[in-house]
Amino acid sequence: MLVIPAIDLRKGRCVRLYQGDPERETVYGDNPVEVARQWEQLGAKMLHLVDLDGAFTGLSQNANVISLIGEEISIPIQLGGGIRSGEAVTKAISAGISRVILGTISIEQPELARQLVNKYGQSILVGIDARDGMVAVKGWTESSAVHTVEMAARVEQWGVKEIVYTDIQKDGTMQGPALDGLEEIINNTSLQVIVSGGISSREDLLSIKQYGDRVKGVIIGKALYTNQLTLPDAMAVFDKDI
Repeated sequence: MLVIPAIDLRKGRCVRLYQGDPERETVYGDNPVEVARQWEQLGAKMLHLVDLDGAFTGLSQNANVISLIGEEISIPIQLGGGIRSGEAVTKAISAGISRVILGTISIEQPELARQLVNKYGQSILVGIDARDGMVAVKGWTESSAVHTVEMAARVEQWGVKEIVYTDIQKDGTMQGPALDGLEEIINNTSLQVIVSGGISSREDLLSIKQYGDRVKGVIIGKALYTNQLTLPDAMAVFDKDI
């Protein structure tokens, strides 16, 4: 399993939000490129970028920063947030992004999302962001009428192999991952899952490790920035037979 540090971009800065609320923001750095370098130097094998401005508005204000990060680090980068067109996917991949995460368009433009999966294959992931069991869209500001498990089964039929699953009510809280929602997806699909939201301790990581190769990795944000967990310690949980 991969431990994937998160860099959430807002107005060119590295921030974290509490449960996705833009009014509850903490800034962790004015130079996201340097933050990305630090995670790579500490041993990260992949980086998770979220364009929060793109997620909220549908238009990125962080394209230059994203391109600079793509130029400066050599590890794979996955990017989500506001990617709602084929052109946006093409631009992201041209900027050095290895894996593009589709969210809102998977609900609102499913045929386009399916076409992008067919075109780009495993360079496309789908992000399933859950609030009370339903998929949230548009930077988590709205809830759809689609259940998370229904969505997971749908994208699996498109040919998606891997999703990012986030429980919004856990995100930024450091209160532990939402295992019930994860288990529902694992029990009803054959998808690999990257888990995001609430992870703050070795015990949280061990609770995820029990799912074996069905979980491809975990995304950690606030716990790393506050030193609740260190990246090497988190990686060691999955590197060792504990």
